[in-house]
Amino acid sequence: MLIMTDRSIETSDSVNFYNYLCKKIGSEEVVKIRRLTFLIYDIAQSDTFISSGRKGEGLNLKGSDIDVMIVEKSMKVYESETDVVIEKKVAAFIMNTDDTQPCFTQLYLLTHHQNYTLKVSELLLNMLQKNQLGSVLSSEQYKLFKMSKFEASHNSKIHGPCVTDGDDNYDCAFCLKCDTWIFQAQPWVSRPRTAWPSPELISKIISCGVLFVPIGYKGSINENIEWRISFSVAEKILIFSFSHTQLLCYAMLKILLKEIVDKHEDLKGLLCSYFLKTLMFWISEETDPYAWRPDNLIPCFMACLKRLLYCVRYSILSHYFIPGNNLFFLRFNTHNKYKLTTILMNLYGEGINCFASTDTLQDQQYQSYEIKMSLNSDNNIYLQQLMPTFCFLRNVCYDNRVNRFWKLFYDFSHHSKTNLSSGLFALQLSASFMLVPEASQYPKISGNKCHYVRYKHDLSHLMIGLHSDTVSGLLMLASFFYVHKKYLSSLTVIAYTLKKCMAENIYLGLFNNSKLDPIKQHVMRLVKREKLHTILKSLTIYSFRLEHNSSIVPQELQQDVQRRGTIFHPLPYAHFLSFLCHYHRHDITSYQQSLQQLVYVEWIISDCRTFVSRPDSINSVIMCGIAHLTLGESYPARRAFECAARLDKYNETSAASRLFSFIGC
Repeated sequence: MLIMTDRSIETSDSVNFYNYLCKKIGSEEVVKIRRLTFLIYDIAQSDTFISSGRKGEGLNLKGSDIDVMIVEKSMKVYESETDVVIEKKVAAFIMNTDDTQPCFTQLYLLTHHQNYTLKVSELLLNMLQKNQLGSVLSSEQYKLFKMSKFEASHNSKIHGPCVTDGDDNYDCAFCLKCDTWIFQAQPWVSRPRTAWPSPELISKIISCGVLFVPIGYKGSINENIEWRISFSVAEKILIFSFSHTQLLCYAMLKILLKEIVDKHEDLKGLLCSYFLKTLMFWISEETDPYAWRPDNLIPCFMACLKRLLYCVRYSILSHYFIPGNNLFFLRFNTHNKYKLTTILMNLYGEGINCFASTDTLQDQQYQSYEIKMSLNSDNNIYLQQLMPTFCFLRNVCYDNRVNRFWKLFYDFSHHSKTNLSSGLFALQLSASFMLVPEASQYPKISGNKCHYVRYKHDLSHLMIGLHSDTVSGLLMLASFFYVHKKYLSSLTVIAYTLKKCMAENIYLGLFNNSKLDPIKQHVMRLVKREKLHTILKSLTIYSFRLEHNSSIVPQELQQDVQRRGTIFHPLPYAHFLSFLCHYHRHDITSYQQSLQQLVYVEWIISDCRTFVSRPDSINSVIMCGIAHLTLGESYPARRAFECAARLDKYNETSAASRLFSFIGC
């Protein structure tokens, strides 16, 4: 009989727990795909767009929001005037750290330099403050200006250095950049370390420079004109270099923070994910990389938790790149430090069982010993974990424009080294072409030849866009034919679209809901017989979006998309478009049947209270109202608009204005 030693038991437990975490949090392959997905998203946006935060790092934990950084093109930061490179229409700012805490700086506008003249715009002038050294850029005024332009939500607000939407789902940090590695962080490059990060990694990080985000040192008399030096790009590179065991330890710390510590109202926000990331960097730098193995997961995590306890107890956590900045300086008072220390001590005493009280990992003690077998037999479980990421990518890909095509094509041809990356790039390229060029881009020239050229140009783009998913491209094409009064062509495309909307397809707009376990189980059955790329391209249905300046928006929906792009549920939209085509062809029987189908589908969607407040669901109700109004049926039209207006809490649709116009009539 084999008797296991304590070490072999610990090793076995670590491997089992590692396998369990791969299922709950994501395997190494899942993380790579998540990161690739967001990388493609960044490329599709611009070279100044950087996804960050947990999702950008490859994690999709409970409560994860979307964090992005957008680098200001019209402003650039330099350490000194001697470093300045003159660029047309770019305002140069010089760092001044004489009166700031470590990791913070003031930014002064360069006005006197050889061969340098800058016409200060009224907009920039409003962000500047004068003092004895010159014109300093106000971080507070910069944020306020960006918030006024932020379109993610009517209820946007300032959250630290970020502008966030009203539902706290999307954080956007507008920032400035210095292309070189600054003097304050120079000691990091050559300080003694075990083996991580490698010299190659350090060189890569240095080449990325640093960012500056608009927030000052709390309590400083100059807080409103100070900027924090950000190493987000460097930190993302370091996170990407983690072994999967390191990443899982990082995720476990996050889960303890969000699902245990933050449950205490007086401790909520006292610690943040950035502190945990900094902690992981220090431990990784001091540890032999070989220690981060699946069979050593539990000891590694307990060492991380022990270090966190130490840092809280002694109120010391040095910034990873600029250690002179103690992130825990004056962070705690006597009460919350004692309470937090007590909680962390209790968690440490429980060992890995401390996760029993978390929502994410509460079942670990019952499942961890069973995962090893099921994971090998069901190695495609990663799709269920990836669907939320693909939902996000699809929802935001419409921010892309066709003029981004060449950059996408370049990256596609140079960086797509695997079938998966090639497939994801191809999907994004196809989605780019779904956006018909803005109507304002066409020359204001009348005549049949101009009309013909425009028609062919739009049609060619839409045909490429057919390959982005099951139905969205088809519905765009049907809208195109409808706008050009080719009703039979539109109806032919719609009929084909409805045939493809089989029960076997997956509507990703609803995938994130916890009540949709049957759909998730269906996904798992599909992935056993289909490749990931095939599922995303041929078996998925998405909400799709019409842009306010697009040339394919039906006249009946112009009011709905006049402010900004509007999303629609594909099935109601197909029936609504079918109704319009039959109506203009004076086919009474057919348009009545289409209206019945539209009302039926709208009723199914609206009856499910979980989804009813989604903009695409509300627009389905509005389309019913428009259809009834088209037929002169005032009572059902008014009821539809009233229902939609009642559900539209944030006034994201045309419901309120349509109801007001209806009542006014």
